Amino acid sequence: MSRALATLYAFGGTASILAVVGADASWSERLPLLGLATSALLGAGVAYLWGPGWPRAAFHLAVLHGTCVVVAGVVSSPDAATAVAVGALTSFIAITACFFFSLPLALLHIAVALTALTLGSVAQGDVALTTALSLDTMIIALSLVTRGLVLRASSAHRDPLTGLANRRGFDQALHEQLHLASRTGEPLSAALLDLDHFKAINDSQGHEAGDRVLRQVAKVWGRMLPSPAILSRHGGDEFAVLLPGVTGAEGLQLVSRISQLHPEIRMSCGVAEHRSGDSAAQLMRRADLALYTAKATGRGRSELDGGPTSDLAADLALALDAGEVTVHFQPILGMHEDEMLGVEVLARWTHPARGPVSPVEFIAVAEQHDLMPRLGEHVFRSACTQLAELYATTGRRLRLGVNVSGRELRDPTYPRRIRAVLAETGWLASETVLEVTESLVDAESSAAVDALHELQAMGFKIAIDDFGTGYSSLSRLDTLPVDILKLDSSFIATITTSPRRATMLRSIIGMAHVLGLDVVAEGVETQAQDARLRELGCSFGQGWLYGRPAPLADVVELVERWDARRTPALHS
Repeated sequence: MSRALATLYAFGGTASILAVVGADASWSERLPLLGLATSALLGAGVAYLWGPGWPRAAFHLAVLHGTCVVVAGVVSSPDAATAVAVGALTSFIAITACFFFSLPLALLHIAVALTALTLGSVAQGDVALTTALSLDTMIIALSLVTRGLVLRASSAHRDPLTGLANRRGFDQALHEQLHLASRTGEPLSAALLDLDHFKAINDSQGHEAGDRVLRQVAKVWGRMLPSPAILSRHGGDEFAVLLPGVTGAEGLQLVSRISQLHPEIRMSCGVAEHRSGDSAAQLMRRADLALYTAKATGRGRSELDGGPTSDLAADLALALDAGEVTVHFQPILGMHEDEMLGVEVLARWTHPARGPVSPVEFIAVAEQHDLMPRLGEHVFRSACTQLAELYATTGRRLRLGVNVSGRELRDPTYPRRIRAVLAETGWLASETVLEVTESLVDAESSAAVDALHELQAMGFKIAIDDFGTGYSSLSRLDTLPVDILKLDSSFIATITTSPRRATMLRSIIGMAHVLGLDVVAEGVETQAQDARLRELGCSFGQGWLYGRPAPLADVVELVERWDARRTPALHS
C-alpha cells in the first residue's frame, strides 16, 4: 500500500509540474500549482519511507490529502487546459481507493473526490460544468474497471473455502516480510499448522464436515492472531502463519495458546524464527521440520525449531559416534510351525543424564536433524553383526526385520550402503525384511518406491508395516513391491470381542494369501488372540505374549525355552 501510494503521489506531482510548464500564463500565476506539485513529490517520499509503519487508518488520510491537493490544483490552475489536466489526476485517487479499501469505503472516497472535483472545476471559472461531468464519467468508468481487476487479482491469492490467503498469497507476503525484516532488523517467525487425523473426518463424516472444520479453524485463528499476522490455508488441512515482530519463543507460546481454543480439533504446530540470511524456502523448511517433530512425538503438540530437541540431537550424534545406541530384538512366531522364526530389531538409547529416551522421541529428533541415515545404518549393522555371530556359533538363523524411514529410501546411496553392510557382516539379504509404512511410501516421491523395487531385486523381503491404519488403499498393493503385510495392533486388540473386526481380519488374511503375501499380526498379548489368529490362518505373530523386546542373548534363551516346550508335544 505504501509503495503504491508513493508511486501515485510521485507521478501525480510529476504530471502537475509538466502541466505547469505547458500552461499559457505568467510564472506568478503558475507558482501556486507548482507549490502543490512539489508537495505531492514530498508526499511520495514520506509514503515510501514511513508508509510501511502506518496504521491502516492513515491511508484514508493520505487519500483524502491527495484529493485536497488535486482539487486545490484545479482551483489554482491558470487556464482551463491546465485545470482539466490536473483534474484528471483524480483518477489516481479512484485507483488508490479501489485497491486499498472495501467497496463501501472506496465508493465514499470516489464520491467525495468527484464532488470536490466538480465544484472545484466550476469554481476555477474557465471549465464548463459539462467538461467537469465528462471528466467525472471517465473516472467512474476507470473505477469500475479497476475494481473488477482488483477482485479478479485478489481471488488468485485467496482460498475460496476459508477466505484466507492461499499458498500463492502467503508466499508473496513472506517475501515482502523477509525484505522488511532484513531492512528493519525486526524479528519474524513462521508457523505451519496441521490438523491431526483430518482424513478420518472426511472419510467418516464426509467432505462437508471436513470443510466445516477448516472454516472453524480459520475463524478461530483469524480472530485470535494479532493484526500484523498473516494467516493462510497452505493446502489441504495445512495452514501457515506469518508473525512479523514476533520471536520464535513468542510464536510458540502464541500458537500453543490458540490451538487450545478448539480442543475438539487437535492440531500439530511447527514454529521457526527467521535467521539472518535465511531465504523464504529455508525458513519454511525449518518450520516444516518442527511440524514433523510435533507429529512424530505424539501429535497435538507445538514444537519450535532449534528448541530442546537441538540439544538432544547433539547428544544423539555423540552417542552414535560412541556406539552407545544399542539394539533389542522382539521375537516373531511362525504360527503354522509354532516356532520362533524371526526377530524385529529396535533401537534403544539411554541418555547419560535423562536416562532411557523413548524411541518415538529420539527417532523423531534423528529425522529432524538428518541423523536418520546414521542411526538406521548403525542399527542395521548391529543387528546383522549379532545375528551373523549367532548363526556362526549355534547354527540358528533368525530372519531379521528392520524398520526403514522415508528419508533413507529417498537417499540414492541407501541400497549401496546396506549392500556394503551385508558384505561386511556376512548376513544375507534373503533373510532380511525391510519394514515400511504404507502411508510413508504413499506420501513420498516415486524415488522411495523405486528404491523398494531395487531392494527387492537384491533379495530383500518388503513388509508394509502398520497395515490397517493410514492410507490402507488396497490398490497400493498392486503398485508397491510387497511380500508381507504387518497388521497394526489396533486390529488385533478386539478380534476376540468384535465379530465384525474378526470378519474383516479373515478377509484381509484371505486376500493376502490369494496375492501370495504373508501376514504378521502385531500386538498379540493374550492366548485368546493367539488362538483366534491361528484359526483365521495368520502366518506369523508378534507381541508380548511371545516375548518383549530384549537383548539378543535373552531372546535366544526365550527361543530355546519355546523349543523345549514344543519338543514333548512333537514327540507325543
